[in-house]
Amino acid sequence: MIRIEDLRVTFRTDHGDVHAVKGVNIHVAEGEFYTLLGPSGCGKTTTLRCLAGLERPTAGRILLNGETVFDGNRNVAVPTHQRDIAMVFQSYAIWPHLTVFENVAFPLREMRPRLQDAKIRDRVARSLELVQLTGYDERPAPFLSGGQQQRLALARAICRESPVVLLDEPLSNLDAKLRAETRLELRSLVKRLGMTAVYVTHDQTEALTMADRVAVMNSGEIVQESPPRDIYQKPNSRFVASFIGQINFLEGQTSAPGVIDTAAGKLRFTPDGDHAQGAKVVAAIRPENLFPITDGTARDGNLLEAEVEDVVFLGGVLECTVKLGAAHLTMQLHPANNLKPGDIVQIVVRHEDVNILTQ
Repeated sequence: MIRIEDLRVTFRTDHGDVHAVKGVNIHVAEGEFYTLLGPSGCGKTTTLRCLAGLERPTAGRILLNGETVFDGNRNVAVPTHQRDIAMVFQSYAIWPHLTVFENVAFPLREMRPRLQDAKIRDRVARSLELVQLTGYDERPAPFLSGGQQQRLALARAICRESPVVLLDEPLSNLDAKLRAETRLELRSLVKRLGMTAVYVTHDQTEALTMADRVAVMNSGEIVQESPPRDIYQKPNSRFVASFIGQINFLEGQTSAPGVIDTAAGKLRFTPDGDHAQGAKVVAAIRPENLFPITDGTARDGNLLEAEVEDVVFLGGVLECTVKLGAAHLTMQLHPANNLKPGDIVQIVVRHEDVNILTQ
């Protein structure tokens, strides 16, 4: 459905050339919800704008549904209005002088050949029903709440019935509670309509909960592309591990097959590749994978003695700082746990939860 090959974007500035996108390759299957995730300035929005035709790449090739819309070698650049796509912007781009109905109808009125008024009314009504804005037709757009404006922008995008929808951080202007409610509604709607989506965000939770596949970008490159579970549980680099959620890092070196010596002591891990004896590596452990031993705790794994240094109640979790040997790690527990500073506890870390990184 969507194919991007060796995409490159270079901007010229007073301080020299800036390589915003460096040879990005993407293939999005029909009906897939694909997310570009990364920090500000990593190139994700520039990549999306190139796909939409709002930015002209320096080099590369872009295909939509088998049709070439950009080819740097052949000097092909199909303008935005001729690409069969819909787009939802971060700012929503809603026209304040128009009603809800006219905002949604605008792209339909600009289509050629021109649609009949009755067909426009039917499409607008269907789009507003899908986003639960039926009955708001005549309301001025500025009189909608933030969440309603986001849904209005989505209704305007889907009314064209394009097979591809591009979304540029559309939830970033919503408050935390509404953002949590809206992300699952948005994914469900896109899936129900059978659209292929490319979604740009810097929010790790959005990426993990909405995407079929996540591409993590850094400095203009895709550094890992995997399903959300693999991105979280099996990061391929220190950057990806630290960008997706909280994590503990322990530097050390391998002393035997499946064993690493760290400041917290010897840790066994499940080998996933060859690590030469004496190699300097980093062990990455998620805070929720440190388990204090109780009567019912399975003891299969690394057994370590730790001292509780600090305990912070965060509502849904209890976050503890613990000292293991010369290392200080973060551990997340159920809030009903009654650990307190100064407690000495036995902790188990399963072998498969110790991820070994070489970068």
